[in-house]
Amino acid sequence: MEFIAKTGELENQPTACLVVAVGEKGELSPAAKRIDQGADGLLASLLKAGDINGKAGQTLMLHRVAGIRAERVLLAGVSQCDTAISQADFIKAARAIATAIKQAGCKDALLALCDQPVVDADNYWKARQLLQAAGEGNYRFDQLKSSKSSKPLPLRKVALLASSRAQATQCSRACSHAQAIVSGIHTARDLGNLPGNFCTPSYLATRARGLAKKHKTLTCKVLDEKQMRELGMHSLLSVSAGSAQGARLITMEYKGGKKADKPIVLLGKGITFDSGGISLKPGAAMDEMKYDMCGAASVLGAMTTLCELGLPLNVVGMIASAENMPGPTATKPGDIVTSMSGKTIEILNTDAEGRLVLCDALTYAERFKPAAVVDIATLTGACIVALGHHISGMISNNDALASKLSSAGKVSADPVWQLPMNADYQKQLDSNFADIANIGGPGAGTITAGCFLARFAEKFDWAHLDIAGTAWVSGANKGATGRPVALLSQFLLDSAP
Repeated sequence: MEFIAKTGELENQPTACLVVAVGEKGELSPAAKRIDQGADGLLASLLKAGDINGKAGQTLMLHRVAGIRAERVLLAGVSQCDTAISQADFIKAARAIATAIKQAGCKDALLALCDQPVVDADNYWKARQLLQAAGEGNYRFDQLKSSKSSKPLPLRKVALLASSRAQATQCSRACSHAQAIVSGIHTARDLGNLPGNFCTPSYLATRARGLAKKHKTLTCKVLDEKQMRELGMHSLLSVSAGSAQGARLITMEYKGGKKADKPIVLLGKGITFDSGGISLKPGAAMDEMKYDMCGAASVLGAMTTLCELGLPLNVVGMIASAENMPGPTATKPGDIVTSMSGKTIEILNTDAEGRLVLCDALTYAERFKPAAVVDIATLTGACIVALGHHISGMISNNDALASKLSSAGKVSADPVWQLPMNADYQKQLDSNFADIANIGGPGAGTITAGCFLARFAEKFDWAHLDIAGTAWVSGANKGATGRPVALLSQFLLDSAP
C-alpha cells in the first residue's frame, strides 16, 4: 500500500473515496463545507435528518455527490469539528474510516482530516494515526485456507489532503514512517497468526535470516542447542527439554549508526507453543498459546520497520525461542537448573517458562555492551487481570528509559503502564534450595515476573514489556494485533540522532 501527501482543491481530486469530518451538533469541517456548497446543502440536510449524528466512530458513505470528482464521499463523525477533540476520539474515527473504506472495496482514498484540531496533537501525529489505521485495517490472513482469495486487498493507495505546504511536509514525514511501521505490524501479525506446527523456533530463525539477506545493514546469527549448552544456557534449554523442536537463540545486528555507538537491544520471547509443560495448561483456549511468541514477532516486526526506515542507529534484535511441551525428558516442577549467569533457579512451575528463556538471553545481551535493553513478552496472565487488554505492562530499572517508552507509547497510541519493582516483591522469589524460584506465589504475578528478570539485567538499563493482554484478541475477531511494533518503532525513531 502506498501512502502520500498532496495539496490542491478537493473538488478536483479524482479518488474512489473522499473522507471528510462532521460533528455531533451538525457542524461540518472546512472540507465538508466545500462539498456541501457544491451539492446544494446535501451534507447539512443528512445531518439534520439524523442519517449520521456525528459521534466519533460513526460513518456514512455517499455515492455520486455533485460538484466533485470523487466517486464516493465518506462522512466521518469526530464528535466536534470546531474545537479540539480528544486523541481517543480521533483514533476511534480513524479506525472507523479504515473499516468503512475496506467494506466499500475502494482502491484508493483521500483523507481530508488533518485540519481537525486534536488535543496535544500536531499534524504529524494526526497523519500517522489516519495512515496506520488504514494500513492495519487493510490486513487479511488467509494463507492457510484452501479457498483463500486470489485477489489482493483492493485498497492500494491512501492520500492525505494537506491545506498548506507546511502541513504537507509534516504529512509526508508521517507517510514515510507509517508505511514502514505498518509493514512491521503486518510482519508481526502474520507470524503471530501462524500455528505452532508452521511457526517453530527454526522457522523464526529462517525468517530472521531472510530479513538479513534482504537488507545489507542487517546480519543474523543463530545459536542451536549445542552452542547454547556450551555457553551454559541451561535455563533456556530446560524449556525445550520435552519438545522435539530444538530451541534457538537468534540475534540480528543492525548497524546504521557510528561504530562506537552502543546498541539498543530488543529482546523477544519466542515460545512458539506453550502447553505449560508438565504444569499443563487447561485445554480451553490452549490453541491461543501459539501467540506466546508474539514478543519475538514484535521484534521481527520492529526490525523490519527499522530496516525500511534506515535509521542511523545500532540495534540488536534478539529472539529467545523454544517450544514448551510435556514429554519423557521434560523439566519437572522442583527441578533446579543453572542459568548462563551462574545463578541457580528452582523451577516450581514449568508454565512460568518465558522468564526462563529470557534470563539467559539477557545475560547473553551483556556482550553487546548495550545502551539499553527492552524485552517484550507475553509473560503473565496476571497482567491481563491488572490492565486488561488495552495497555501493556512495563517494569524497568531505569526511570529515564521507562519515560522514553511511555512517551513512545503515547505518540504511537500503543500505551504502556509502569508497575513498581522493589525489595518486598523480590522476597517472594526466595527459594529454600536455589538462588531464586521461577514464581513468586499468587500475588503480584506480573511484578514478580519482572523482578525475576531484573536479577539478570543488573549490568545495563533495562525495561520489560508484558504484552499478554495486548498481543492478540480472542473471540470472533481472534488474531494477532501486531502490538507493540508501533511503540518499539517510535522508541527507535525517538532514539535516532
